[in-house]
Amino acid sequence: MFTLVYGGSASGKSQFAEDLICKYSEGKNKYYIATMKVGEDEENIERVEKHREQRKNKGFETIECPHDLESAVSLITSDKNVLLECVSNLVANEMFFGGEIMGMEETVEKVQKGIKSLADASDNVVFVTNNVFESGSDYDVTTLSYMDALGKVNRDLFEKADEVYEVVVGIPLRIK
Repeated sequence: MFTLVYGGSASGKSQFAEDLICKYSEGKNKYYIATMKVGEDEENIERVEKHREQRKNKGFETIECPHDLESAVSLITSDKNVLLECVSNLVANEMFFGGEIMGMEETVEKVQKGIKSLADASDNVVFVTNNVFESGSDYDVTTLSYMDALGKVNRDLFEKADEVYEVVVGIPLRIK
């Protein structure tokens, strides 16, 4: 099963995605691919701790993978049930890796290649991504390039997914 969970910040999408992969895996081991780079930012540290606490008794093995998703695929060895949290971080990390700015098309290609490898290697996979497209339009060129890349990756995920949910104020709405 290939599932996409989409929503705004603090919409409840992470909790819903965790519940989905737990349901799909029927008590078997699960992998949680964490893409957020945790730095010194207090808000990010708190968000990561909240997510760790939320999933601590659910049987997840965490794989930290802020970029180069293909490198994580070989670490998934049994009970191939995977939750990737989240695609929007992965796109940003690839685009801005190492202080350089990768082009939009190159970023999209690299992320899509990693997603395909992960999906092909998984029995059940749930991808979480963010809706960052409704908060205005006055952005610099670099931010717009990131948003274009994320939009292309999200559309590709939607097309490939067996199921797609948008989570709004904690309520999952099945779109596909």
